[in-house]
Amino acid sequence: MEKKYRRPANEILFPDIIDGEGDIIPIIADGDDGEMENVEVPETIPVLSLRNTVLFPGVVLPISIARPRSIQLIKDAYRSDKIVGTVAQKDPDMENPGFSDLHSVGTIGQIVRLLEMPDGSTTAIIQGRKRMVLNEMVSDNPYFIARVRIIPEIKPEGMTKDFDAIVGSLKDLSLKIIKINPNISPEASFAIKNIENNTYLINFICSNTDIKVQDKQKLLEINSLRDRGFTLLEFLVQEIQVLELKNELQSKVKSDLDQQQREFLLHQQMKTIQNELGGNPLEKEIEEYRKKSETKKWSADVKKIFEKELDKLHRMNPAAAEYSVLINYIQTLLDLPWGEYTQDNLDLNNARRVLDLDHFGLDEVKERILEHLAVLKLKGDLKSPILCLYGPPGVGKTSLGKSVAKALGRKYVRMSLGGLHDEAEIRGHRKTYVGAMPGRIVLNIKRAGSSNPVFILDEVDKVGQDFRGDPSSALLEVLDPEQNSTFFDNFLEMEYDLSKVLFIATANTLSTISPALRDRMELIEITGYLVEEKLEIARRHLLPKQLENHGVKSDQLTLSKSILETLIEKYTRETGVRELDKRLAKIIRVTAKHIASETDYNTSLTETELEEILGPPKYNRDFYSGNDQAGVVTGLAWTAAGGEILFVEASLSKGSGKLTLTGNLGEVMKESAIIALEYLKSNGAMLHLPDNFSENWNIHIHVPEGAIPKDGPSAGITMAASIASAFTQRKVKKYLAMTGEITLRGKVLPVGGIKEKILAAKRASIKEIILSEENRKDVEDIKEIYIKGLKFHYVLTIMSALDISLLKQKVKNPRKISFK
Repeated sequence: MEKKYRRPANEILFPDIIDGEGDIIPIIADGDDGEMENVEVPETIPVLSLRNTVLFPGVVLPISIARPRSIQLIKDAYRSDKIVGTVAQKDPDMENPGFSDLHSVGTIGQIVRLLEMPDGSTTAIIQGRKRMVLNEMVSDNPYFIARVRIIPEIKPEGMTKDFDAIVGSLKDLSLKIIKINPNISPEASFAIKNIENNTYLINFICSNTDIKVQDKQKLLEINSLRDRGFTLLEFLVQEIQVLELKNELQSKVKSDLDQQQREFLLHQQMKTIQNELGGNPLEKEIEEYRKKSETKKWSADVKKIFEKELDKLHRMNPAAAEYSVLINYIQTLLDLPWGEYTQDNLDLNNARRVLDLDHFGLDEVKERILEHLAVLKLKGDLKSPILCLYGPPGVGKTSLGKSVAKALGRKYVRMSLGGLHDEAEIRGHRKTYVGAMPGRIVLNIKRAGSSNPVFILDEVDKVGQDFRGDPSSALLEVLDPEQNSTFFDNFLEMEYDLSKVLFIATANTLSTISPALRDRMELIEITGYLVEEKLEIARRHLLPKQLENHGVKSDQLTLSKSILETLIEKYTRETGVRELDKRLAKIIRVTAKHIASETDYNTSLTETELEEILGPPKYNRDFYSGNDQAGVVTGLAWTAAGGEILFVEASLSKGSGKLTLTGNLGEVMKESAIIALEYLKSNGAMLHLPDNFSENWNIHIHVPEGAIPKDGPSAGITMAASIASAFTQRKVKKYLAMTGEITLRGKVLPVGGIKEKILAAKRASIKEIILSEENRKDVEDIKEIYIKGLKFHYVLTIMSALDISLLKQKVKNPRKISFK
């Protein structure tokens, strides 16, 4: 293996190399160019492959020889004319290169001396003579022998200023590199200053500059001496820039270290002074942390981590940037209630009393809490359930959590998830970030002061998702009873047990909650309230609360049952009681103003006074509008604010069978109208209508209140009845409403929101409701109080619904419908 001999500094510095026999060997040729080129070169010469260096004409290089074939080549050449061709390998790592693995341009060299080194290796000192190019290989056994062609140097003619400038710049840059490079002795500048021949100077700098072998080979292949010097100048400029940058960085690091050492010494002196004056406050603070940790009920693993971080804090410089982060981390560990639990009140009667006292209704949720208490009482230990209360706004989902905490005797915390986008809000930030802190789960547990609070996750259906992560995915671990015993917070960098926390999530709709998250929760629907229920809620809860909030005594204002009913029906339209609460607050504020200004007022509010305070009624109650007109049918709809009744109107006009739909209808609702019409076209005979009954009539279907968007399939049966009534001019049964999806085969399919729709029907004085047979189970699940006074018709087909809804009697002054 041949590699460039790493010369000691004194061999680089001095212009001679001294061998073991005492002869002086110059490291660069001296004299003019003719002396160097005046060497006879045979037609074929042995070729020596070089690994990590390039030999330039005029330069003397000691080369270590290791490969057997290369040792034989050098010895044979040394015994003959001492002429060899030196060519660099394309791949320095190749152990046995072929002829094609060598560069084509190399240097003819003359072996000056052959040395046997003390370690047993062979070193050949070779002086470059002429550049050459390999023409063809003659033999490769036992080593390469090739025909070569001499490449003449193209030198500038006469005295050229630009060439002299290049040479001068090369000298200056070389001397500057020697000066700023700490790895080169300043005495190396003697060699540069003592070389007077420009050709030898350029080649000497090419050989000794610190650039890649490929770049040196590129320099050797340049025929023009001027171009070679200019290219070399570019490499030297780059090398100077790198050296200056290195020196600048090293100087800066040294300066920073000096500053840190100075600060360390000053802090040590301050520490000594503080100890003399009565103790170091930092030491006292750390000792307080240590004493506080002795009372914590944490595991051995947590204790080990705490002790490790506290020892690190003790050794750390208070001025360090990480000091404040570590202080925050240790304080968080100490503030968390590791293994601290409040004692549950397992008195089921007391729990029922507390829940009933705070909330009217909501029996399903109350029963689930009581079941959990009963199991805890019998078993003594149970993972807390993950409940999700979903329903319209204002029905008491969030406030129920506070009542549950009160009934169980647990701490209460609430975390709003509405608009949450960043996953780190749940899991926390890693300590490496500036301003890092735990996630809101851990922070709320710390605020609660116990590891088993009632934890409300409010508005879980409004969690966002963007480039910062998906918080709903992070909630999967929190809300999974099988995983939350080892909840991992990024700031704590350890697990925390959440299995005893009673999580109660609230949502208005399930459609925006991911399926995986829904699957982990026990879903409990909270529907809207009847007028009677709202009346009781207002009387028992809302009115006393508002009187207390405004400092008004119960005998200073009385609201009768009729006034409360008027307030509910004419000034609010909601499934919950939030708007009702605001209206009551307005009434009591006006009363408080009268009391404060000592003016006379009526303590028993009348309807006239109610209208003076709140203005004219905001809503007109939806009442059934009668059956005097053909084509008008009452339907039932579900909205986010609860159930509503809607009227579907069908009108006929002479034309070509065109169907027009108005009322701000969605695509699904429009499709329901088309299905209804097509079914009636196919089955008109069952209604005593001819096959072509719609060909000469345009049909216009309208659903009033066009400003409100409407969609969904549940109006399909209502539209079919409306079209059938318009063409037959038969009356629709009085006080009847209907809801159901239809198919082209005439099937009536089930729909959702049954309870809300039934409440809307009762408000509108509806007495009979047509539903799909498959909705029977939904009605049976509803309390008797909600369906009292209603008659239900369960149907499987559209024709069954039409038989019930359409009377044989025609409307008054029926329109004559001609089918010719």
